[in-house]
Amino acid sequence: MRQAGPARRPVGAPCESVSVSLNFTAIDFETANGSNVSACSVGLVKVRDGRVVDRVAWFIRPPFPHDEFNEWNIRIHGIEPEQCADALQWNDRLADVLAFAEDDTLVAHNAGFDLGVIKASTAFFELAVPDIRYLCSLQVARRTYSLDSYRLPVAAMAAGFEDFSHHDALADAEACAHIIMHAARRHDAVDIDALARVTGLRFGAIGPAAAATHAPMAWA
Repeated sequence: MRQAGPARRPVGAPCESVSVSLNFTAIDFETANGSNVSACSVGLVKVRDGRVVDRVAWFIRPPFPHDEFNEWNIRIHGIEPEQCADALQWNDRLADVLAFAEDDTLVAHNAGFDLGVIKASTAFFELAVPDIRYLCSLQVARRTYSLDSYRLPVAAMAAGFEDFSHHDALADAEACAHIIMHAARRHDAVDIDALARVTGLRFGAIGPAAAATHAPMAWA
């Protein structure tokens, strides 16, 4: 059975890129059920100077009363309750996630969902929601490729990243990272801000300093 994995995996070959200042962290969550507080795994992939430099993934133990594993969700991501039984809960894992991401812009495919998990899970434990700026790779893909679908596997294939385990949090985060790296090369964007500008997207934000918008959207 596929596992998100509780520890870091070796870094593979770097992705060739002309975007030498392209720095960000890609993130993906899997959940036990339909609640945004039910995260059961998280994967993160760090990009520096347009290259993947680090990866990490952890299981997360969802808190009561959001800890029931829905059969449909298990079918999607393959994570069983037993795999998360000894994992840290979000209140004890948040600091590790933030430390890995540093002060990066986070990117995710359908980012409103993943950032919603961070916001809801953090609020559930009555912790301060961190200030995070984010960009959605789904929206970037829509502004970069002409596809019949912009689902993660389809957009990742357009970016040249194929044959990954969809709904494995770490694999999905890496697919998302490759979409952003490939889009930056296609648009000659030197960094994440330039990519947002050239695609006409706004950054979303959560936390005390959050902007009025909660997801990337077209500039007016």
